[in-house]
Amino acid sequence: MSVSEYMKLQVFTDGGSRGNPGPAAFAIVVTDGTGKILKEYARYIGKCTNNEAEYRGAIAALEEAMALGADEVELVSDSQLLVRQVNGQYACRAANLKPHLAKVRKLAKEFSRVTFTSVGREHPMVARADALLNHEQDVMRELTPRGRANP
Repeated sequence: MSVSEYMKLQVFTDGGSRGNPGPAAFAIVVTDGTGKILKEYARYIGKCTNNEAEYRGAIAALEEAMALGADEVELVSDSQLLVRQVNGQYACRAANLKPHLAKVRKLAKEFSRVTFTSVGREHPMVARADALLNHEQDVMRELTPRGRANP
């Protein structure tokens, strides 16, 4: 893609913890305008809450879109809390989430346009992200019985 071309990406994200807080991971699936998957991955992030994992996924999604050179991003998540907080429909009162919300908003300013959309867990790309993060958690559980990375 040439520098003069305008690029819009859709980024699907999911985060989760086993226990709340507990061992957590997030996953992202990046697609182009036609729905073609450009990149996908999951990351184990240690012990945190489910909502923190959702935010960490959103941050990674925006950073990945930036690295790929996107001008416009639609971030799609099954977390209504995250989407409604970012869109200003809900206040963020949780001290542990405020820094994550600030980072999402800061990253969003780097694009010409960003939208945040909430969908059900059954959305095919969100379900794909969910499967990726669960696989990552399973792998980490096998590597470390307590679900923690070795020092």
